[in-house]
Amino acid sequence: ATYSPFLPISPKSGRVLYVPMKHVDAKAGTITFDDEGTETTLVITGGRVKLQWKPDFGMRWAALGVDFEMFGKDHQTNAVVYDRICNILGGRAPEHFVYELFLDENGQKISKSKGNGLTIDEWLTYAPTESLGLYMYQRPRQAKKLYFDVIPRAVDEYYTFLAAYPRQEWKERLGNPVWHMHDGNPPAIDMPVPFSLLLNLVSASNAQNKDVLWGFISRHVQGVTPATHPELDRLTGYAIRYFDDFVKPTKTFRPADEVEREALVALEKALADLPADAGGEAIQN
Repeated sequence: ATYSPFLPISPKSGRVLYVPMKHVDAKAGTITFDDEGTETTLVITGGRVKLQWKPDFGMRWAALGVDFEMFGKDHQTNAVVYDRICNILGGRAPEHFVYELFLDENGQKISKSKGNGLTIDEWLTYAPTESLGLYMYQRPRQAKKLYFDVIPRAVDEYYTFLAAYPRQEWKERLGNPVWHMHDGNPPAIDMPVPFSLLLNLVSASNAQNKDVLWGFISRHVQGVTPATHPELDRLTGYAIRYFDDFVKPTKTFRPADEVEREALVALEKALADLPADAGGEAIQN
């Protein structure tokens, strides 16, 4: 037989070789094959070979004593093979948890070759780690869309769950994702401004830095500063970055028509005529 579950790594090139075996010596633990015309014998230990993916699962389980394994839906049909290999080697097959596949914004399966996915690093560029943790925690057996537009919702959902936790009874707390995400000890964080509102504020003000954004926040939420609310300050940075990369490039502005121009000029004059100490109600009216 020319088959072996071990794929040799060429001593010459360092590449994994997909070649037939000329000889397999189970007692010595070696395989013999041709490497670019040279008959080569390798010991299968010491990082000299790579396991084919089907036996890799079962052999890894047996060797490392794995008792729990998560894998995607595409592996489900081969689970019985993985289990059988593990059992033959004297191991006990672990408990399985099969999760659904991730989809792109059009509902298509995410593929590395298509490049239609969203990487962990890309997510963490625009949102805190906890938001990704919540996204992964929720509905693992349901196919979920994974693209940039889901990030703001995941951020707000995380802080909503976090805010609800102190007010909940213990039974409700056990059903709250943050209890599991933080090993039963979620942090006490006050988030007075939702991430979605921060994004709208950045978009409306075209804020290019945190200072501009904090000028609006501090004016409308009394006693809130970067020092008192560092987590909110962290989100302002994410919001500006998200706006710059996804919202700003698609924003378009049309020139005001004559009626709109006259109205804006009249508004400017009315605001300029207000006394310096005018309150919000006077300005609105």
